[in-house]
Amino acid sequence: MNATDRTPADLLRSALAADPGRPLVTFYDDATGERVELSVATFANWVAKTANLLQGDLGAGPGDRVALLLPAHWQTAVWLLACSSVGVVADMDGDAAAADVVVSGPDSLDAARACGGERVALALRPLGGRFPEVPGGFLDYAVEVPGQGDRFVPFSPVDPEGAALIVAGREFSSAEVVERARVEATGLGLAGPGSRILSGLGFDTWEGLNAGLYGALATGGSVVLCRNLEVLGEESLAKRIESERVTAVAR
Repeated sequence: MNATDRTPADLLRSALAADPGRPLVTFYDDATGERVELSVATFANWVAKTANLLQGDLGAGPGDRVALLLPAHWQTAVWLLACSSVGVVADMDGDAAAADVVVSGPDSLDAARACGGERVALALRPLGGRFPEVPGGFLDYAVEVPGQGDRFVPFSPVDPEGAALIVAGREFSSAEVVERARVEATGLGLAGPGSRILSGLGFDTWEGLNAGLYGALATGGSVVLCRNLEVLGEESLAKRIESERVTAVAR
């Protein structure tokens, strides 16, 4: 990645310019058997569409807070980079009542209803599927995002020193996210391009976010993100590590 990259969105742009076809996020849900692989280009397209939804339809802008009531999932990773693209604060498992926008999975809808602003619901079904019935008071992400533009331009430049992420009560600027991800990459086993980390950690801690997204993005690597990894036995895990050519594991 480029030394001048100062936001997670910058890291994604550099990855797209360098090698758009390489895998970036491979997602498993071991409770459902789902597997999804997203190249840099595919992931960036989801991010652009989501950022356009966030900035345009939802009216979010720099300084606004978006509560992400979501598990470790490829769509959560998309929302994190969309928030970085717009310049809003991504508040992981944050207080919906204090948020300007809330983004909820199917298991956190009740908590999300405390938000007085815009509410978006993700079914988290395979291949980004829709809800069979849209929850009352929410927009269905899978319905709203396909029609969004494939290119994103922020209305206002994103300040790398501005607040960008809140996780486990700690606030980070965009620049801090990038710098910390780079500094801690070696400890995760991410040695640079070609490194591939398997993470079974949740997104409710910095460690989980770094292992499941930011570390790979900051070093030109890729991530195998596993939800419900505890369902998988050790023998099956070993086979996955081999088949996915994993070079580092975070559990």
